[in-house]
Amino acid sequence: MRTALVTASYAPDFERCRLLCETIDRFVTGFTNHYILVEHRDVALFRQLEGPHRVVIDENDLLPGWIKSFPDPSNFGRRRVWISPRTLPLRGWHVQQFRRIAIAAHAEEDAFFYVDSDVAFLKPFDCTSVWHGKDLRLFRRDGDLLRPVPGDQRIWSEHAGKVLGICPVNPAGHDYIGTLIAWRRDTLLTMCKHIEEVSGRHWIAAIGRSRRFSECMIYGRYADEVLMAAGHYHDGAEFCRVYWFAPAPTDAEFVAFVGAMTPEQVAIGMQSFIGDDTARIRKLLA
Repeated sequence: MRTALVTASYAPDFERCRLLCETIDRFVTGFTNHYILVEHRDVALFRQLEGPHRVVIDENDLLPGWIKSFPDPSNFGRRRVWISPRTLPLRGWHVQQFRRIAIAAHAEEDAFFYVDSDVAFLKPFDCTSVWHGKDLRLFRRDGDLLRPVPGDQRIWSEHAGKVLGICPVNPAGHDYIGTLIAWRRDTLLTMCKHIEEVSGRHWIAAIGRSRRFSECMIYGRYADEVLMAAGHYHDGAEFCRVYWFAPAPTDAEFVAFVGAMTPEQVAIGMQSFIGDDTARIRKLLA
């Protein structure tokens, strides 16, 4: 079974993505290609990272022509906004989710292993390990939404239920959001078709009627509640230790953070919004 790495990124994360690529080349095996998915205006920048098994893909080759990005006038064009007649105005992090789904119609691997551009691998990882025979690992925190959780996870789960035409609130309360997770190509393709049949709209138009959604919730709930987990096995192990909150750690705190990685964790994620310097991270990792 063939597995590709997929990273959705953008220009402000370029140096982080470069570090990711360096650590992939050092530690990661068992994959066919590494696809980096970016907005059209960022393609030339990211082409610097291409290699024999690393390909930059323009979102114009993934998404329909009726959704386009523009400078956002509300902040003097410093950020981007995606406008279409079929969705609400959306931010880059929304459209990155669309790219992660749309790659299934563009590439032919059996599965995609998603790696954010602010991740760095610190230990060897073999992508073939996410397969048990012909079943792919589905990351799931069992019953996690039944406990108090930060953020919008419950709202995202309810949105997933609506676009899939299933129970808006799953009483099991599973959470599927994680870093370093894998999805099946055939499941993504049938998921998009299912959403279109339920909604009568293009799958992007159906999802993008809200700005509070999670592609991880949509895929997880579709795989579990529509397909009844066919082609998947469940696993709640976290492959990546993520540093979530500002301020950025001191050198000593960073070393302690890395030292606290559990045996199954092979990478760290330093969230880009904490404002840490990529050059410092590279130096500390060295």
